[in-house]
Amino acid sequence: MYSCSYPANQPLDGNRAQSLPVSASCRETIPPSEPELGGQNQGHAANADVTLTVDVPLIDAERLLHQGTEQYQSGQFEAALKSFQKAFLLYRDYQDDRGQGKALSSLGLTHYSLRDYGRAVKYSQQALAMVQTLQDHRSMVKILSNLGNAYRHLKEQAKAIEYQQQSLAIAQAVADRRGEMAAFNNLGLAYKALGDHKTAIGYEEQSLVIARALQDKQIEEQILKNLGNACYALGNYTKAIDYYQQRLALAREFGDRRMAGQILRNLGNACYALGDYDQAVEYSKQWLTVARETQDRRSEEQALGSVGVAYDALGNYARAIDYYEQRLAIAQKMQDHRVAEQVLGSLRVAYYALGDYAKAADCTEQRQALLEAH
Repeated sequence: MYSCSYPANQPLDGNRAQSLPVSASCRETIPPSEPELGGQNQGHAANADVTLTVDVPLIDAERLLHQGTEQYQSGQFEAALKSFQKAFLLYRDYQDDRGQGKALSSLGLTHYSLRDYGRAVKYSQQALAMVQTLQDHRSMVKILSNLGNAYRHLKEQAKAIEYQQQSLAIAQAVADRRGEMAAFNNLGLAYKALGDHKTAIGYEEQSLVIARALQDKQIEEQILKNLGNACYALGNYTKAIDYYQQRLALAREFGDRRMAGQILRNLGNACYALGDYDQAVEYSKQWLTVARETQDRRSEEQALGSVGVAYDALGNYARAIDYYEQRLAIAQKMQDHRVAEQVLGSLRVAYYALGDYAKAADCTEQRQALLEAH
């Protein structure tokens, strides 16, 4: 099961990403592995007569594990926890170490998705002990990845990096390319959290190479987002724009209009930071179009502001005023007094720059009245 910081600004692990509900904080990560579906326990398959009678608890455990996975995939995390807990108890009664490892790993991942990172660590540590005893290296890759991601959210970056490095080493040793891809991405996120964006970019770029080799466009999109954000934070706006443009192409290929809108916003911001105000206007207008098509009023309000600010920077105050006025109308309809106050400030400056001192004074009065009233 994939959980998602992937954001979160959205961790990787060794399995193929699926379209699962994820929390916002996880969006930037390439998600940890999903709970594994149980198969027939190999240690008890030899004696068919015994299997018919003794393996009933095991069958129930496998059913509960499968049920929990389906609940997780549909976003029913609390229900999934109950199923995984029951499965674990049955596996424990049956003294099935491999089954216990699966259930504990699934409990850790589900707590991670619930943002209960302390419990995610607790269950993942127990799962790790189980799979280490079994020398199950591929499961170790996934669990170490989940531990690293949980510690990153707990702001224990040294531990996060330690676990991701262990995950990477094992993934490379057993030729687990997806696990390797996940570890590189998650190491990048941990270093980003430390403010070491150069190191973060180095790891993310290695992850991107593998994602493209595997032709996994969903994962590629997430990595491009992380790379773009890291380059932006580093002040390398030209490179950030390059990654955002690549991500935009994928979003359009997916037909994801909301994602495209978010990327257009990022592109507008990066172009503005670079001083390319004409291109900032263009991307912000495209974002505005998407916001209106998807009837996203908050994004529409924000996009209008971005277009206005870019025109302001170009010295085209008349056009800036036009977009500011549209933004103000939406803010007033939404009764967002903070935004309305901000826009009135921008309008005052633009009218003053045009030499329309009467309207500038009127904006000042409206802004003051708004501040006094709220």
